[in-house]
Amino acid sequence: MVTSGDIVVTQNLEAVGGRYLDLIGRADEYGAVDLVVRLIDEGVPAEDVLLKVVAPGQRRVGELWASNEWSVAREHGATAVSERAVAAVSGRVRPAPTRGRVAVACADGEYHALPTRIMAEVLRLRGWHVDFLGASVPGPHLITHLHQTGPDVVALGCTLTTRLPRAHATIAACQAVGIPVLAGGAGFGADGRFARLLGADAWAPTADAAADRLAAGLPSFPAAHDGPDDAAVHLGGAEYAYLTRHRADLLARVMDTLREAYAPMGGYSARQLERTAEDLGHIADFLIAAMYVHDAVLFTDFVTWTCQVLVARKVPAESVVLGLGAFHDVLTDCPRARALLTEGVAAAQACCSRSSQPAGQRTETSV
Repeated sequence: MVTSGDIVVTQNLEAVGGRYLDLIGRADEYGAVDLVVRLIDEGVPAEDVLLKVVAPGQRRVGELWASNEWSVAREHGATAVSERAVAAVSGRVRPAPTRGRVAVACADGEYHALPTRIMAEVLRLRGWHVDFLGASVPGPHLITHLHQTGPDVVALGCTLTTRLPRAHATIAACQAVGIPVLAGGAGFGADGRFARLLGADAWAPTADAAADRLAAGLPSFPAAHDGPDDAAVHLGGAEYAYLTRHRADLLARVMDTLREAYAPMGGYSARQLERTAEDLGHIADFLIAAMYVHDAVLFTDFVTWTCQVLVARKVPAESVVLGLGAFHDVLTDCPRARALLTEGVAAAQACCSRSSQPAGQRTETSV
């Protein structure tokens, strides 16, 4: 055991993680940076600092926000401090590149950059020459970078499943110029099923697994279809294209339908109406993503998570049922979408049955 000021470093990094969470929860940038730097100076491998202290702390931040124990502001502050802590680790440990070059980027529209940044730093620690391109990298600009730098592989991060259509376009574009793609992040599914569906060359569930996969030579997925273009034929479809093209108009119609079906909306404040529109937009985006990959579980998982988040904020899960019903009423010419919405309603009703929250109570979010 080593004592450094008020920090006691042992082999139990879980306890150190509790101290780290406290620091980032108070937006104590200096304290968090000092902690991770001291861990490294006292012999803890930099990769362990990233994967056993910073990453678990950040996962806990998300859980605390979802359960309404932390505000959005506190969550944002903690994330900003974690980004600074990762940068401090990078600045403290600078191994010379001994392997090939990797371009690491978040999918177009993906702004949750921290998990991908951690993957980039782990790859750097394992000897790769890493170009970390940050959040939401547009496909054409990424391709320009590939032409300019000639990396051996692209590591593409995606946290939200709503970004899957854009991630698919990026994967295809990279492969078209001869660069294989390693997919990572929760957006590709806990088992990597969406990475396989979109044709990524490989998938890794964690940053260290990504490093292991690259060290092994980036093996490809087993063929899951008869021809190279067979999978693409089944992605998207006419209803997906319609929903994407008419999203704004559909949301306006859904809001009108809700006003007619739910009288209390007449008394909503401007803020409540804005939050309702945002919530409906999320429903539309996850519905569109589920339509693209033909995966009902993607949508029902989102509905269940949304209900849990709302109930934690004293908003009844019944509000989600109302929103889904409005979409169902508007999308009269979209049978596939309506089938998904029906499954979503069932998922929301299951949440309702598990919740004892009185239906008349509402806070900021109010469908």
